[in-house]
Amino acid sequence: MTTTAIASTELTDLLSVLARTRDFLRFTVRGLTDEQARLTPTASQLSLGGLIKHVRTVEESWMRFAVGGTELMESVQADWVNGFRMLEDETLDGLLKDYEETAAKTERLLGELDLDTSHPLPVAPWFEAGASWSIRKVVLHLIAETAQHSGHADIIRETIDGQKTMG
Repeated sequence: MTTTAIASTELTDLLSVLARTRDFLRFTVRGLTDEQARLTPTASQLSLGGLIKHVRTVEESWMRFAVGGTELMESVQADWVNGFRMLEDETLDGLLKDYEETAAKTERLLGELDLDTSHPLPVAPWFEAGASWSIRKVVLHLIAETAQHSGHADIIRETIDGQKTMG
């Protein structure tokens, strides 16, 4: 197998796993009203709509990093106050549509980028000082982030109406 074929297979596998984790998150909100998607029924202040919004924002931020490093990543300031909240003027359908657009853009960009390209991480207490991440590691991080929040969403959904994503 050629290096190009291996890279193509790897990217296909990574995108497939990312798509599956996104599907779990989207499935969790299926059939909910906007009001239900705004509820924060657990000890945390997380809502299902807010989780969709947050995962989309994080994916967009990391894709800016993949394209242009820390400088491009930090060129858009995230709204950390409202980033986990579904605001009154937002709809679940709108958030899901935005998330779909982000997913499609991510897949297009990753098809154009070299997974071995690395950029230094932003300076932050949660990153190892002086470390760099490859685009491959960014994709793995997106998979982990989405999967983690899918689990949060499953707990919230079960609290709202007893429905479970995985059973």
